[in-house]
Amino acid sequence: MSRVGKKPIPVPEKTKLSFNSGMLTVEGPKGTLTRQIHPDVTLELGDEQVVVSVARNDKKTKSLWGTTRAQVANMITGVSSGFVRVLEINGIGYRAEIKGSNLELHLGYSHPINFLLPEGIDAAVDKSAIRLSGIDKELLGFAASSIRQMRPPEPYKGKGVKYAEEQIQRKAGKTAK
Repeated sequence: MSRVGKKPIPVPEKTKLSFNSGMLTVEGPKGTLTRQIHPDVTLELGDEQVVVSVARNDKKTKSLWGTTRAQVANMITGVSSGFVRVLEINGIGYRAEIKGSNLELHLGYSHPINFLLPEGIDAAVDKSAIRLSGIDKELLGFAASSIRQMRPPEPYKGKGVKYAEEQIQRKAGKTAK
């Protein structure tokens, strides 16, 4: 039995939901998101809450129950308040710049890396931090992980791109006799 799937999802005042032929559309002050919902999962839309339930009681359907509930909750949160992900850049000469819809990264390679920001994701660059924001949590996480993969943090000095909340396990390195 899914513990996550049983919880009802509260709907903020300025958010509108519509569910037609398997497509869920969520509209809010920040934008609109649409997602295809699996046919074995049913949504009961109310004025103040959404309840996710399943049609069958087999293992596959139960696994879809909690996942679908989390995705719908993320859609509602995204269009009402949005999501933010912060990346930190550590290293001498490592920096980032925004040029139009591209994020230009200088990460110690012989050339700068141009990362095309996905549509719907906005970026802001401070001294050593990249702040990504958007309404789609899945797309935001994918963009953040793609940027991090360009130069993951190394364990000796901590140089590279890391999430702001990430703790890096440091190694001691070589020791003298």
